[in-house]
Amino acid sequence: MSIFRKIYLFLVDTVQSLLIAASFFLIIYIFIARPFQVSGDSMYPNFQNNEYVLTNIISLKFNGPQRGDVVVFKAPPEPDKDFIKRVIGLPGDTVMIKDGDVYINNQLLDESSFLKSDVKTFGGDFLADGQTITVPVDEYFVMGDNRPYSSDSRSWGFVPKDNLIGYSFFAYWPPSEAGLIKNPLKQ
Repeated sequence: MSIFRKIYLFLVDTVQSLLIAASFFLIIYIFIARPFQVSGDSMYPNFQNNEYVLTNIISLKFNGPQRGDVVVFKAPPEPDKDFIKRVIGLPGDTVMIKDGDVYINNQLLDESSFLKSDVKTFGGDFLADGQTITVPVDEYFVMGDNRPYSSDSRSWGFVPKDNLIGYSFFAYWPPSEAGLIKNPLKQ
């Protein structure tokens, strides 16, 4: 076999391998999981600015998010931007913020598993302190973990289900922060 034929066969095999790898990547990226970068400090200290997370986009097709899940979504105030926040209120829930605490369905929400005890939550333009709202069907109430510095549902309202992109399930960059993202409120 001539050297040119060997080079040709090697190049064909290489191109085929690259096309197969690219096809797998595209299928995973479009249908299963997608990387997102955390921008800003609204989820600090649980997520850092410029941290990268993998977001499962297929699960939303089968079941909605649960309270405590970290989700990526098209931001209602800026639909061209993706936000990452924690789900606090589910469809049908009543949400109230009073004296620095969050109440869901008239029960104090225990956030000690993901917030420090000195973190206080105060109302915003959409949900004022002491006011109670009911989360509509197919919408969610979300908040950042860094409550004083988070633009979230307290300011601009509910997140429609259609805006949800997926659940964040794995932090992978920087390596020192790598690990599974668990829902601290799931029992």
